[in-house]
Amino acid sequence: MKKIIYVIVLSIFMSIDLFSKIIPASLFTDNLVLQRNKEINIWGKAEPGEKVTVSFLNQSKQTVTDANNNWKIVLDPMIAGGPYEMKITGENQIVLKNILIGEVWICSGQSNMGLAVKSAANGEEEIANAKYPMIRLFNVKRMVSDSEQFYCNGSWAECSPKSVSGFSAAAYYFGRELFKELNVPIGLIESAFGGTEAECWMEKKVLESDKEFNLILKKWDNKMQKYPSELANFNENRESSLKKWYLDSADAVAKGMAPPRKPSPPEAPGSRNTPCGLFNGMITPLIPYSIQGVIWYQGEANVKNAYLYRRLFPALIKNWRDRWGSGDFPFYFVQLPNLYREPEPTKSGWPELRESQLLALSVPNTGMAVTIDIGDPTNLHPKNKQDVGHRLALIAESNLYGKNKNYSGPLFNSSTISGKTIRLKFNQVGDGLVCKGSDKLVGFEVLTKDGKILPAEARIEGNDVIVWNDTIQDPVSARYAWGDDPKCNLYNKAMLPASPFRTDFNLINQK
Repeated sequence: MKKIIYVIVLSIFMSIDLFSKIIPASLFTDNLVLQRNKEINIWGKAEPGEKVTVSFLNQSKQTVTDANNNWKIVLDPMIAGGPYEMKITGENQIVLKNILIGEVWICSGQSNMGLAVKSAANGEEEIANAKYPMIRLFNVKRMVSDSEQFYCNGSWAECSPKSVSGFSAAAYYFGRELFKELNVPIGLIESAFGGTEAECWMEKKVLESDKEFNLILKKWDNKMQKYPSELANFNENRESSLKKWYLDSADAVAKGMAPPRKPSPPEAPGSRNTPCGLFNGMITPLIPYSIQGVIWYQGEANVKNAYLYRRLFPALIKNWRDRWGSGDFPFYFVQLPNLYREPEPTKSGWPELRESQLLALSVPNTGMAVTIDIGDPTNLHPKNKQDVGHRLALIAESNLYGKNKNYSGPLFNSSTISGKTIRLKFNQVGDGLVCKGSDKLVGFEVLTKDGKILPAEARIEGNDVIVWNDTIQDPVSARYAWGDDPKCNLYNKAMLPASPFRTDFNLINQK
């Protein structure tokens, strides 16, 4: 992997005769979208001391390349519009064409963000109808690196059946709805890599500065030291491992469950889960491109340490905001959907990971799309990405763009115990709570003093929910939709589902 990175970078340098000519950063290609109503950062490489001028609309600004070959120019904010041309001039001149000014979003995460339109539900029809030249797509090619990279591989393209086919479905549906709602150009930058942990998308100094996070680096180093022996062991047992996997998969499918992960070789040096590797290779080349915000769909790879994610994920958000240096830009994310792999919640990290995501809403200017009702119990990669994009767009439309819309289902706020009943209060009730598809609420449980977890009755009372079990006189807490693939039906009248929760979420490692 490292060799691939070096070859890519070397080929770029050779093709441009090192820095004898002006080279803009990777995002500056024809068809690009610039962020409206914000200062616009334009940067690149050239010979030290070379004068660089950027001319765009009625602005013309100049700078001098520094000793490290870097130049940067900041244009004043501009309103939405286009198409325009931009000239970048020094020893040579580059003319960028078909530029739009509008809303720019980074769309990042792992495989459910990366799942392409062609692989999602109703893909053929969606592709055929994807004729939106005012929506522009930039797909960052996958790259793992031990050091922060200046360039990435990708280019902007108008949204068309050809360009959208391999692009993120969740991102496309998000951007398409924003375009229809706002009627301004939309730029979507996909930077996603399947099967990757949050720590891969973070800066190294952030992991090094925290005692718990630093353990991630140490564990990875230890893992790399053991790689040769682990690989030999995998190869030696490959046949028996695959045989067991086939049997276990058949058994899971027969039970209506998602199959277990297929045995794979141990991760090698330079592989996708290298801590900080994707931040270095797929995020730093985007900084400091002027953006409106980020949508994020990730977490599946962190379920093995779901409790740490409640600190790791907010740290990632802060890290990105700090590096961009443009304030607390919107960061909207998808809560993990339902998936049936483990019938016993105490043996699964999925409910706790969802809780960690729920708690991330305490970070300013964040929003969460709940998807507990639109997953696929048997598939880690549910194909319904239309609703994912829609729910993310609702958050942006309401919180950012001033549209008066219900954008979230009910979110647990507080609880009070009175005798054998527990009263639950919620935020995001909207026009009221409803029980979807039935006249009876399902998915609630109560916990007893001796640690038992029992199913509970529940009813809506005004904007609250009352929970109880007739056999328990003194319950200590309640929980809702706490499982991999829970049966649950609490919504608000906007038909947005309640997030899974437990009332005792502050109890460390309480399952």
